[in-house]
Amino acid sequence: MGQHLTRRGMAAATLAAAVAAAGGARAQGAPAWPQRPVRVVLPYPPGGGTDVLARALVEVMRPHLAQPIIVENRPGAQGLIGSEAVSRAEPDGSTLAVVTSTHNLNKYQLPTIPYDPVRDFTPLAILSRQVLVLVAGRGQPFADVAGLVARARANPGAIGFGATEALTAFAGHEFNRRAGVQTEEVQYRGGGLLMNDIVAGHLPIGWTSTASALPHLATGQVRVLAVSTAARTGLMPEVPTVQEAGVPGYEVSGWVAALAPPRMAPALVREIHAAFARAYAEPSLAERFRTLGLEPGLMSPEETAAFLRADDARWAAAAAAGQIVKQQ
Repeated sequence: MGQHLTRRGMAAATLAAAVAAAGGARAQGAPAWPQRPVRVVLPYPPGGGTDVLARALVEVMRPHLAQPIIVENRPGAQGLIGSEAVSRAEPDGSTLAVVTSTHNLNKYQLPTIPYDPVRDFTPLAILSRQVLVLVAGRGQPFADVAGLVARARANPGAIGFGATEALTAFAGHEFNRRAGVQTEEVQYRGGGLLMNDIVAGHLPIGWTSTASALPHLATGQVRVLAVSTAARTGLMPEVPTVQEAGVPGYEVSGWVAALAPPRMAPALVREIHAAFARAYAEPSLAERFRTLGLEPGLMSPEETAAFLRADDARWAAAAAAGQIVKQQ
């Protein structure tokens, strides 16, 4: 289920196009954004990788906007509570959302959701590629994927894996399927809480974002056993992929996207995307992303719409093939 978002140079090209489009919209009398205070709804708890990304982006955008902009965490029900609030908001640019792959995947994993993840939102931008990592505490009796697999095979069901939402849960279950082991899912409300239990030794292993894991590596209490993508990440070039570590065919990755309520005017979409593009052109944001363990990859609204439709189709195919089991 890999998503190929490594598109070098995209930010610069998108910036020029977005600024030109926004300028054209203003020339035709379209109002500049924002005209009211803006809240960026994050349907996850503080402290996780998506929270870190959203706050870094908003921090760079804030000085260039005529109105205040804040991040509002509205966690609960694997992202449904915050996302539903955005789907029902007015499409006037005052309410936006930043979501992960779970936004699409929930449709196939949860018994029911109160909106359609594609139809009931306006796509603004893909903001980042999301590489997942398999982490373990230093005190665990294995130091690599081979050791984990051997222990899991010798003790079926005895090892719990931490997950925070649908994508990380899928990553853990896909690992079980590909490696021929049985580790048990332990749900956490956010990546920060999951990593705290990894460090403390309360949780054997977990699947989380690079942004959630990196701050804890300096403690010396965490091992990154593997990355979930088909190729290694430049953020941790020394860490093998799950495939390299001995699990053939394993590949899971995700994305972070900015969305708006449905039926937003195209001119307003261009204004908001232009603000994102200006922020992505700032060297300070690129450096901030690097230190936080984030891989930026800005897409245009049109590219984002096509990408999200294709992503939805991929999860639908996985569900049809029995790779995703809908919760009861």
